Amino acid sequence: MRPNARAAGSLRILYHISDSLGILVKEMTFLKFFHKKSDPPAYRRIHLMDELRGFAVFCMVFYHAFYTLSFLLNWQWCKDLLNFFRPAEPWFAGLFIFISGIASNLSRSNLKRGVRLLAVALVVSAVTILVVPSEPIYFGILHLLSVAMILVGLTKKWLDKVPAWIGLTVCAAGFLFTMYIYRGFLGVASIPLIPLPRSWYTTDWLMPLGIYSPSFFSSDYFPIFPWLFVFLGGTILGRFASQGKFPAFTYRSRIPPLAFLGRHALVVYVLHQPIIYGIGMLIQFFMR
Repeated sequence: MRPNARAAGSLRILYHISDSLGILVKEMTFLKFFHKKSDPPAYRRIHLMDELRGFAVFCMVFYHAFYTLSFLLNWQWCKDLLNFFRPAEPWFAGLFIFISGIASNLSRSNLKRGVRLLAVALVVSAVTILVVPSEPIYFGILHLLSVAMILVGLTKKWLDKVPAWIGLTVCAAGFLFTMYIYRGFLGVASIPLIPLPRSWYTTDWLMPLGIYSPSFFSSDYFPIFPWLFVFLGGTILGRFASQGKFPAFTYRSRIPPLAFLGRHALVVYVLHQPIIYGIGMLIQFFMR
């Protein structure tokens, strides 16, 4: 499958990272389940967001297991499950990216985090190109998150001056306007409004922006457009995290195993796919 299908949100193979906390909502006086405090409280862990993140990790691990086993062992039941869960991929991708944007409000330096993550992303690219040349990763979710963190680190003081409702509206409009950029136009969802030069789509130099040639392939592909707007939407909404404005019910722990997965998301992201791939290789070896 070409990356044009993944541009709407494909959580493919290998090394996904999201250094994140959770979905934060602005405190409104007309919502009775929100609480106000005259002074922002010391930070408390938002257990509900850990649990949501853990659930997303759980789904990601199983999805990649189906993908890897169907690829290595050609098991039909894995292919069937893979196809069954494929429509959920854009939602998992959006959740990871959105909560990463929220977490950018809780970082001492998004610029430093972004640079470090970019280094990791480049290593992942090099490893996949050299070790698994049939499944290269040129601009995956790590690349996207690192670029987004760097951009937020450089512009945060200006972003914070934008009213939340305006920022969220612009992000939603920007996502819809650019979500089909890979088809050669900008528009309202799939309705073309501004055609882009066809010459742009004869090269892969613009692939970080969502513009690439027909021969381009990346097993994990999350271009800057439209996904940057999801991250920025999380950044704008997440500014209220540092102000202590959050529904009281979100601090209660309900499903500790999922919360544990959420708190250790980084380790799971880095290790789950190599482990799954190794298990698949062992099964393949003993089935010969």
